[in-house]
Amino acid sequence: MSEAEDDGRAAAAAAAAAPRPRKAPTAFRTISEVSDDLHIPQHVLRFWETKFPQLKPLKRGGGRRYYRPEDIALLRRISDLLYTQGYTIKGVQRLLREGGGLEGGGGGGEGATAGEPHGELPLGDPSAALAAQADPAAAALREALEALEAIARELRRLAAAGE
Repeated sequence: MSEAEDDGRAAAAAAAAAPRPRKAPTAFRTISEVSDDLHIPQHVLRFWETKFPQLKPLKRGGGRRYYRPEDIALLRRISDLLYTQGYTIKGVQRLLREGGGLEGGGGGGEGATAGEPHGELPLGDPSAALAAQADPAAAALREALEALEAIARELRRLAAAGE
């Protein structure tokens, strides 16, 4: 291998490792950029497109996907609901369908209220929605958990006061 080839490979590796220039907040992003930013594999993003019809990235020649800022906001919310709050795909689909994906948009319509991007879900606590659907056993477990948490707080307070 020649020295020129080594230099070329080193330059290519350095370029790949260099951080990408910052895009404007309104710029469209490729699937690899979105995948890197949200820490979600590309195949999962493509799968979510099949499960959530509200997610519609633009597709150019050769099937390249370009995500709008609203798509990215929706992906962040879907990711939060699935991975952080423990919703199932069906649960997130129901939230998007019933709420139209918008805070205060209970009509399920397409239009966003003033100042809100299309495709976002409300940031509220899902426990209220779950409580409405929950069976009595789940409600009893939730109450018991709250009582245990209150006891734990009281014990921590007493332990801190005794030191």
